[in-house]
Amino acid sequence: MDSSQLLKGVLDLAVLAVLNDRDGYGYDVVRRLREAGLQEVGDASVYGTLRRLFKAGALTSYVVASDEGPHRKYYGLNDVGRQMYAASAKTWAAFSATMAALLKEGQA
Repeated sequence: MDSSQLLKGVLDLAVLAVLNDRDGYGYDVVRRLREAGLQEVGDASVYGTLRRLFKAGALTSYVVASDEGPHRKYYGLNDVGRQMYAASAKTWAAFSATMAALLKEGQA
């Protein structure tokens, strides 16, 4: 199975989960997702997801000066983002439990 298709379906939730821990700038979010095991995640996909979630009103943003290059735009969850994260996490938990049950039945 092509895991990139699965990733597309859960990238919003994955980004929200990373930002639920602490605010982050674009590449920091990419790095944290990859460290969590999503090595296939693309930079452009994450940046696009951050922009889309920001436009949807789920994220706040602010700029921080960097000693290592240009300023960094940080993103964080606001109340809408926290609600979106909670609802999406609940949906994912129910869906993954259903899939786990289906897969267990298929192995019997």
